[in-house]
Parts: sequence; C-alpha cells; structure tokens
Amino acid sequence: MKLVVFEDSQFDSFLPLAWVRGVFELKTGAVTLREKIERAAGTKAAAVIVRDYLAACARRRSGSAAVNNLSGCTGDEVLFVNARVRASQWTPPAKAGAQWHGDMLAVWRTKDDVSGITDYAGLAAAAGKAPKEQYTGKWFDYIWDVMLSNPEEIVADFKAAGRSGIHGTMHESSVIFGPREQVFVGEGAEIHPFVCIDSRHGPVTLESGVEVHPYTRIEGPCYVGAKSILLGAKVREGCSIGPMCRVGGEIEESIIHGNSNKYHDGFLGHAYVGEWVNLGALTTNSDLKNDYTTVSMMMGGRSIDTGSTKVGSMIGDHVKTSIGTLLNTGTVVGTMAILVATGAPLPKYIPPFAWFLNGFVGKGFGLNVLISTARTAMSRRKVEMTADDEQLLRHVFQLTDEERMGYVRKGRRAMLRK
Repeated sequence: MKLVVFEDSQFDSFLPLAWVRGVFELKTGAVTLREKIERAAGTKAAAVIVRDYLAACARRRSGSAAVNNLSGCTGDEVLFVNARVRASQWTPPAKAGAQWHGDMLAVWRTKDDVSGITDYAGLAAAAGKAPKEQYTGKWFDYIWDVMLSNPEEIVADFKAAGRSGIHGTMHESSVIFGPREQVFVGEGAEIHPFVCIDSRHGPVTLESGVEVHPYTRIEGPCYVGAKSILLGAKVREGCSIGPMCRVGGEIEESIIHGNSNKYHDGFLGHAYVGEWVNLGALTTNSDLKNDYTTVSMMMGGRSIDTGSTKVGSMIGDHVKTSIGTLLNTGTVVGTMAILVATGAPLPKYIPPFAWFLNGFVGKGFGLNVLISTARTAMSRRKVEMTADDEQLLRHVFQLTDEERMGYVRKGRRAMLRK
C-alpha cells in the first residue's frame, strides 16, 4: 500500500505558519503531522499533495516523497490521509472507501488509478465517487488546535520513540526530579551544573547536541530538538523547541520551529513560533485574559473564538521583535513582520511583511531589505537562502499585498489624525 499525505483547501486555517509550509509540515510534540501519519500507517509517504507555490521548497524538504506527482502510485492500493487527521489517536481504515469531515476529505483508501491527481481539487473530486463515510476521529480545525495538543503529543511521541537514559553528559550537581525512565538525553548533549529536569508529570527529551546552561528548569512533558541551547530558562510543561534554537526566560506550552531565538528574559506562553524568528529581550505575550473568558484570534479576516482560555501568539517565519515588545492574548504576527515596542500591547493582528513602528502599521523599507536581512540571519547558522526560498517569500508577499496595504492605508490615516 502506498501512502499519500495531503493538505486540503482550508490551509488558511493554519496561518501564519502555513504561508511558507504545507500543513503536514507543522510540528506538534516531537515530530511533524506528516511523520505522525506515517507512524500510524506503518509506512513512509510515497507522495504529498501541497499548494503549487510551495512545491519547489517542499521537494527539497520531502525526502523521498514525490510532490504533486502520483505516477509512482500506479498499480498499488493507495491510502490518502489529510494532514488535519490527529494521527496519534487514529487507526487507518481496513477497507476501501472515503471518509469526510464535513465537506473536507479526511481519508480515502482506494485501488483506483490515481496517477492523474495533482492537487486537492482533483483528489476530492475523485474521492467523491467512492463510498462515503463520516470521519469520526480527532481533527485539527485551526492552528491553535495544533498548539494546544502539544503536551499530549509529546507524551505520545516519547512512548513511540521508546528511548530513555542519559547518553550525553550530565554534571553531578544536576538532578532528575522524578522517574529517570521518563528522561532521554541524546549523544553529545551536555547538561551543565545546577539544572533540574522534572519528569514527575511527563517525559523529557533532549536530543543530540543540546546544551543546557546552569539554573535551567525543564518540566515534562517537554521536547528539545538537536543542537538547541537553553540559557538558564524556565521551561514549563508542554514545550517543543527546535532544532537549533536558543531559549532563555520563561516558556510554557509552546511550540518553536527550528532556528529561532528567544535568547533573553521574557514570557512566551501557549504560542506557536515559526522558523528564523528572533524575539528581542523582554518580548512577552499574554496567554490569559483578565476576565478568564475564551480567547479570539483573527483568521481569514474575521475574529474566531478559539474555545480556549489559554492562547498566546501565533508568530510566522522570519518575524523580528524589538526589546520590550508586548503581545496580547490571541495575537497573530504574519511572515517577516517587524515589530517595535510601544510600551503597550501591540494590535492583535500584524499582516505579513509589515513593519509596526511608532504605533502604526507601515511598509518599512520594502521586501528586498527584509529578504537581505533574512539571508544574513540564515547565514549566521551556516544555512543558505536558496533561489526557491526567495521565490517563495516573494510569492507570499504578492499574495498578501492587498491585505497589507489596507492596514498600511489605515495606519497613514491614523497618523494624519494624530
């Protein structure tokens, strides 16, 4: 049987992270949504289906999986699985047929010839001819659902990995407070003096090359990716970090994709952070309203109730914040936005590629400067921005231009009134 993992037409429910990656590339727990589906299905994906503008970058990141090309699935039974299926709590169907979550295809097992399918529209049309069932499993509706699932997913991934023990070095003055079998420290990881790993309430994984500086406290469940550095941090329960991140201050029930920095003091709670993000010193987000009511977020131009009282910030790739930046509950910060503190909480929505300066949304110095800065930031980690990376960012800039300019014009009018 061949496995195909796909995203559906509602990718915008997973912005701002999904501007530059397929929904199946989102992380929760220790691995991506695609990897969880592969584990549940017992096989690696033969192909993935993603938006056309992401295809070039997806090919580089997809390993052996084909992108928008199912010619390799000819003659085999094929299992299609939507990235929104919560696969850690899912069992693949034993018989052929299509399962739908509302009007979105969730799972389709078929022996039909699918070689001509190249996108979700074609996939949904083909699956619509098969016997239909209602999908009744767990499902990710929005980006905050992925974030809120993180503590449980860390536990599930730790169990699935089946690893424990100290394979790196741990100073004799550091302690594991709780079951030792709930801790895995990879080869080459180094735990300095006066570190506390609290595994009483969940497992802790520190991958190879992780460095933990003195006075860091790590509470399980927690996952820290390879070559990340924790600098005297208070890592509360439910955090997934890295790889290649630098984290200090306090962080709770948050996900940080690779190559991002929260080096200094400040609080990050119930947040989801993309790649190549730099949060300036004392950048802090709120994740709980003063009246304890549920948090709403801007998604697709409208405010949506998350149904949760604990939601912080969704921060897209390549975002930069200044020192002292304050983010309100339910804040969305678009790809490559630049935020400068005002001394008060910033607006709850900042569009992609915008600059928030002197209390207003503006165009800043333009896209070329943003790309140049990103290229420099990536080179500091010895990563080259490829032509495909740059083209992807330029395409997202065009996709978001109308929305961004609406905010810019609104900011200009507010400046004139002031």
